[in-house]
Amino acid sequence: MTETSETLVPPAPQVNALKMEDPWTWLAKGWADIKRSPLPSLIYGIVFVAAGAAITGGLWWLGLDSVIPAAAASFALVGPVLAIGLYEISRRHERGAEVSLSGILKARPPSLVQFGFVAFFLMFGILVWMRIATLLVALFLGSTYPPLPEFMAFLVSTKAGLSMLVIGSITGGVIAFFIYALSVVSMPLLLERDVDGVTAIISSFNTVRKNFAPMMLWAWLIASLIALGFVTAGIGLIVIFPLLGHATWHAYRAALK
Repeated sequence: MTETSETLVPPAPQVNALKMEDPWTWLAKGWADIKRSPLPSLIYGIVFVAAGAAITGGLWWLGLDSVIPAAAASFALVGPVLAIGLYEISRRHERGAEVSLSGILKARPPSLVQFGFVAFFLMFGILVWMRIATLLVALFLGSTYPPLPEFMAFLVSTKAGLSMLVIGSITGGVIAFFIYALSVVSMPLLLERDVDGVTAIISSFNTVRKNFAPMMLWAWLIASLIALGFVTAGIGLIVIFPLLGHATWHAYRAALK
């Protein structure tokens, strides 16, 4: 009975040793995936940007301009959950299988419950960050939410604004690090293997812990590319989001065995 039970439990993934040049390789492989399947990849990017624009427009309409920067960062952090179809494209490329838009939309992890479990923790971290951001606005600006240009001027030209910027950046950085460590390889892992959510989270944290330097480079590349996308008013994210999604699949394949 014991032997049978043990065979039903999939082994925990083992973390591979990574090199500093590996993140650049993941980006190159991600770009190759886009070139092989440009239509489904770019459709993903367009939908991602459209959703972000809708959220931004809603905040603007509600007069919550000053929350837009924090909301934009939060929307970027939820990317690992939204990119499941991009992981599926890369997985099909590896297997030499056909890639179709309908097939990608039907991509499902072995356990939706476990995928949802990790997604819940990811969303919880983002909600915590959004709550902290709104509390900081209330602390430094009272009950008013100034237009975004005035808010940005307040941040960079006043002592209170600079204090808010420092506190918000440190707090956001800590939360972003833990969300990154939780999700950097857990989502593609849950797509491919029938493991529980706790195992996926631990495997993701161990990947960062055991390969800290290359995984911090990967985090920097992700942040830099997303920032570039925002600088282009979100247009660049049409390509950057699928690029990072595909590259994340290759990061997972390199990091775990």
